[in-house]
Formats: sequence, structure tokens, C-alpha cells
Amino acid sequence: MKHSILKIKFRLLSVIFLLTFNLTSFDLSSQQVKPLTRIEFVFDASFSMFGQWQNGMKMDMAKKMLTDFLDSIQKVDNPNLELAFRCYGHQVPLRPERSCTDTKLEVPFGKNNATAIKNKLKMLVPKGTTPIAYTLEQCGNDFPSASSPNVRNIIILITDGIEECDGDPCAVSLALQKKGIILKPFVIGIGLDQSYINSFGCIGKFYDASSEASFKNILNIVISQALNNTTVQVNLNDQIGRPTETDVNMTFYDEQTGIIRYNYLHTLNTKGVPDTLVIDPIGTYKMVVHTIPPVEKKGIDLVPGKHNTIGVDAPQGYINLKMSGNPDYTKNISCIIRKNGEMQTLHVQHFNTTEKFIVGKYDLEILTLPRIKLDKVDVGQSKTTYIEIPQPGIVTISKPSEGPGSLFLEENNKLIWVCNLNSSLVQETINLQPGKYRVEYRPKNAKESIYTIEKRFKIDSGMSTAIRLY
Repeated sequence: MKHSILKIKFRLLSVIFLLTFNLTSFDLSSQQVKPLTRIEFVFDASFSMFGQWQNGMKMDMAKKMLTDFLDSIQKVDNPNLELAFRCYGHQVPLRPERSCTDTKLEVPFGKNNATAIKNKLKMLVPKGTTPIAYTLEQCGNDFPSASSPNVRNIIILITDGIEECDGDPCAVSLALQKKGIILKPFVIGIGLDQSYINSFGCIGKFYDASSEASFKNILNIVISQALNNTTVQVNLNDQIGRPTETDVNMTFYDEQTGIIRYNYLHTLNTKGVPDTLVIDPIGTYKMVVHTIPPVEKKGIDLVPGKHNTIGVDAPQGYINLKMSGNPDYTKNISCIIRKNGEMQTLHVQHFNTTEKFIVGKYDLEILTLPRIKLDKVDVGQSKTTYIEIPQPGIVTISKPSEGPGSLFLEENNKLIWVCNLNSSLVQETINLQPGKYRVEYRPKNAKESIYTIEKRFKIDSGMSTAIRLY
């Protein structure tokens, strides 16, 4: 007896240990690992940076503001941040001949290297031209382990001019994004001519710093987007605007490159509210909610460091396909479902299943013999539309020899073709819906139509019929 009590206690402790371990594992796995953020500052040191801007020279003002920013970064311990610094137009003078490869990674990526970047800034003197495309291309080699899934690679381009070396910065930027090397770059224009501004939108997210104060503000905004967590709540709204729909997959694409950024199965939390997601605010998203049919939302721009709500109209109801009787008859029967009036197949649903659809009208084509077509089947909000068909019967057709033949449904004094017989078989079994039928057959070696054999028969639900054509 004592031994039995000890065994029960041991088992109870084992259950408690396993339960505790599983809960701990779930808690750890549910915590999102904070990504490593790599920011590469790409700095314009071309000759045009000698120009005047606000209270001084462009180069001096840009140096001062970037240095002040780096000072502020040094005051915060951020183990998940690495910085790098690349310049262009600072090595080769414009004359006698400009250099379109004048770019250099002055400070490679590393932690706590703000001081090294500030030291390089001090020594910069504007000299050459503006090879933006070539510089961006070289940036692609600056990021180590670019393919890591938990690393965010960001470029911040600070410039006062446009491409001067016949390159295509837009194409280079897009190629780097499509390869997954970098996220959408940030471009900060310093005192740019208004005619130049439209040239930068295709490279990345453009900010026009028209003054010293706006430059500081823009830099803070950009870094906020790069470093701060941004949360998102996706409301899948029903017909009256309540976020009650759930349990459907949703995919977030980068709208510019088409790359899949996130893929989640929507859920409601314990309070019945859509779950909160942590999503990178950099870039513009297209979201596809994989309902039937799918729902898309384009042009999603997230506000960094805040909780964002994305609302999508996705009211849904159900279609239940039912056929009673022998399950062997139903397992191979399915139904093609299309939007009313359209030919594109949305879904193929099997019988004795229930599927969810966006509210609306649908055309159904049930793949029985003969086929059953139902048009304008209505799916209502949170309602189930039941479609029930009778169990088929079975006909076994025996032929005296090989030969062609066909089955026809006899309805309203018309013959409706159902299917052709297999001309190489002398016996075959076919499932048919209840009704009156005719079979037409001619032996293979009979070369005159007068030798056609016709038999009429009736199919009852769940019953078998044998037809001999001799």
C-alpha cells in the first residue's frame, strides 16, 4: 500500500514537472527575439557640399548634425545595433577628370563605433563627383551575413545632389532589396534643388531637409523607424464593422519588391480582441488575407513606435456540402465553387465538409454524373448554407465485346449526355445520380449504325443495377 502511494506521488510530480516544462518552453518560444539592426550611413562628400545652406556650409552643417546624433547614440547602451560609415566623392578631385568609382567604406560594421565614425567625419573634405548608383552597389558588400532572418540591414543616404555618373540608383536599390540584402533605404536630402527631389522616391523613403532643424527632426524619425518596435493589430471586420472574423492566414508583402516579409495565422486573444504583432515599420506593405476569395489591402504604411490598426472587410459565412449514405460513394465526389458569373475556380470542396467563404453569391458545379449545377448560392454573414444531394446509385454495364458507347440522362423528353463508356472494356461500373437513363452501344467490329444497341434503365439512390447489352 505504501509502495502504491509512492508511485502515485511520483507520477503526480512527473506530470507537474512536464506541465511546468511545457509552459516554460511555450513562454520562451513566444517571446520575439529582438533583431540585430545594422545601419550604414552613406555620406555625400562631393564638391557640391561646399555650397551654402542655412547658417553655413552644407558639409559643416551635415557633419555637425550627424556628430550630434552619434553623441546621443553613445549615451544609450544598445547591444543590438551596429553602425558603418561609407563616403563618396571625397578621394578624387573633379579635375582633371572626375572619378565615378570614388567611394569607400571608411568604418566597417561594429558595435560602439560611433567615435570612429565621428573621427572620419572630421577629416572629410569635399572633392569629387556623385556616384550614387555605384556607391549603393558597393554597399551590398558591406553587410555581413545579410541573409540572416533576424537581421535588419538599413542604409541612410545623406546627399545634396543627384546621380552624376550615368548610373541608375533606383535599379540598384531595388535589386538589393529584392535580394534581401537591405530594407528600403532612407534618403535625406540636404538643401536639394526642387527639380531633383522627384529623383529620389524610387531609391527609398525620401525626406527633404529644408533647414537645420528639419534635418535633426528627420534624422530622429528615421532612427526611430530603424530601432523602435512597432505593433500591429489586424481587424478582420464582419458586415457591421466588428473585428470578429479570425482563423485565417495573412501574408505581408513588401509592396515595392514583392518579397514576403511576414506570414501569420490570424487569431483573437483571450479577450476576444485581434492579437498584437510586432512588425518592422520600414517599407510599405501589401497584405493578403487568404480568405476564399482572398482579400487584399495595399499601401500600408506603419507609424513607427506606435500601435497600428489595419482594418480589412472580410465578412464570412459557410457552405456545408452533405450527402448521406455509404461513405464509399461520397469520398471521391467534390464541388467546384466559383464567384457568381465568373469562370475562375475559387475552391474545390469535398462532400461532408464545411468551408468558409466571403459573404456573397457563388456558382456551384458538383462533380457527380451527371453534373449538378447550382447558381447564385447565397452565403450570409456567420450563417451556414447547406447543400445536400441524394446518394448515387450504381450501374454495371456488360458488353459482348469492345466497342464505343455513351450514357444519356432522359429528362423532359430530351437526352442529356452524361459520359462516354470506355471502349476497351467489356464491363464497367459507374456511379450515377437517381434518374432515368439510356445507354447506347455498338460493337467495335460492327461497321454499320444499324447495329447500335440501346437499353433504358432507372437509377435509385443507394441501389445497384446491372445492364447487359447482349
